[in-house]
Amino acid sequence: MTDDAKSFFFDLLDTPSPTGFEAPGQRVWTEYVRDHADAVEADAYGTAWARLEGTADDAPSVMLDAHADEIGFMVRHITDDGFIHINRIGGSDRAIARGLRVRILGDDGPVTGVVGNTAIHIRDTKNEKVPKVHELFVDIGAEDEEEVHDRGIRVGHPMVFDVGPTELTDTRITARAIDNRLGGFILAQAVARLAEERPAWQVQAANSVQEEIGGHGAKMITHRLDPDAAIAFDVTHATDSPGISSTKHGDVELGAGPTVTHGTSNHPQLVERVIEVADAEDIPLQHEPSSRRTGTDTDSIFKTRSGVPSVLLSVPLRYMHSTVEVADTEDIEHCVQLYAALVRSFGADEEFSVSL
Repeated sequence: MTDDAKSFFFDLLDTPSPTGFEAPGQRVWTEYVRDHADAVEADAYGTAWARLEGTADDAPSVMLDAHADEIGFMVRHITDDGFIHINRIGGSDRAIARGLRVRILGDDGPVTGVVGNTAIHIRDTKNEKVPKVHELFVDIGAEDEEEVHDRGIRVGHPMVFDVGPTELTDTRITARAIDNRLGGFILAQAVARLAEERPAWQVQAANSVQEEIGGHGAKMITHRLDPDAAIAFDVTHATDSPGISSTKHGDVELGAGPTVTHGTSNHPQLVERVIEVADAEDIPLQHEPSSRRTGTDTDSIFKTRSGVPSVLLSVPLRYMHSTVEVADTEDIEHCVQLYAALVRSFGADEEFSVSL
C-alpha cells in the first residue's frame, strides 16, 4: 500500500459515518475518486458513485458496490443530571461498549464522551451479564441536561466509538469501521487502476449507504443505474483466531487472500469467471458458501428489476463490529487486483445468463 493510498484509507477510517449519517465519509471518498473518474454523482440519500466510460461502443455497464456506513449508537434520552442513554445503530456490540470513549456528532461539532463503567471494586460481579442497551449511558462531563443541550447535543444525534486506525505490523491494520470503509477504499483503488487501462465495459463504482440496516442504498442505486452485472464487496469473518469453530463457520484465514461466495445471489457464471481470473493472475482465492443469503448488499442488488447477475468478493476481517477490527493489507491489495482484472475480462458483447 502506497503512502498516498494509506493516507486516504486512514482518513476514511477516522471519519465517523454511521448509518443514516454517511455524508462526512462520502465527502472524503468523492474527493479522492474524482481525480480518477469521468464523473462523480450522488443520490438523494447520499449514495455516491463514480463513472468510468468503457472502450466499447454502446458498452454494457458493471456496477461495483461497497457500503459506506458503519455501526454506532444514537442519543435516545438525556437525564436531568446530564447523562445520555443510547440506542444502537445497526449491529453495535453492547458487550464491548462500557468503558470506551465515543464521539457524538452534535450540532456544534464532535463532542467526546465515555460510556460509563462502574468500577469493579464497587459493582456486584456475581452473575454479571452483558448489559442491555438501555442500561448503557454516556458521560460527557455535564452537570445537567441544560449543559448537554448547550454543547449542541439532543435526542437523535449519532455517535461512534472514538478509536482511530493504527498499524500492528507492516501488513496488519486495526481500527473501528474497517467494516466497511475498506469497501470504499477498494472501489476507489480499482477505479484508479481501471482508468489507466480502460476496460470494454462502463464502470459505475457505487459507495452505498445504509447497508447495516438492510441494504437500502444498494437497492436504490441498482434501480437507478440498471447495470448489466454487479461485483459487490464486503468484509467477511476471518475464522482463524482462538475460539471459533471451523465446523460451524468454515475456514477463512487472514492473509490468505480475498474470498468469493458461492450460491444464492451469486451468479454461477460470474463465480466461475472470478475463479478463472484469480488463477490466471496468480491471486490467492478463498471460498465461502451462501445457502440462504449473504447478509450483504449483494442480496439487494441481484433481485432488482428483472435480476442483475452479481458476485460477492470479500476480504477476511478479525473481530468484526468491534473497536479492534483487523485486516491484512496483502489481502486488500489482492482484492484490488482481482477487481481490476475481473472487470477487464468482460468482453464487449458478453452477457451473463443461465443457458437451459
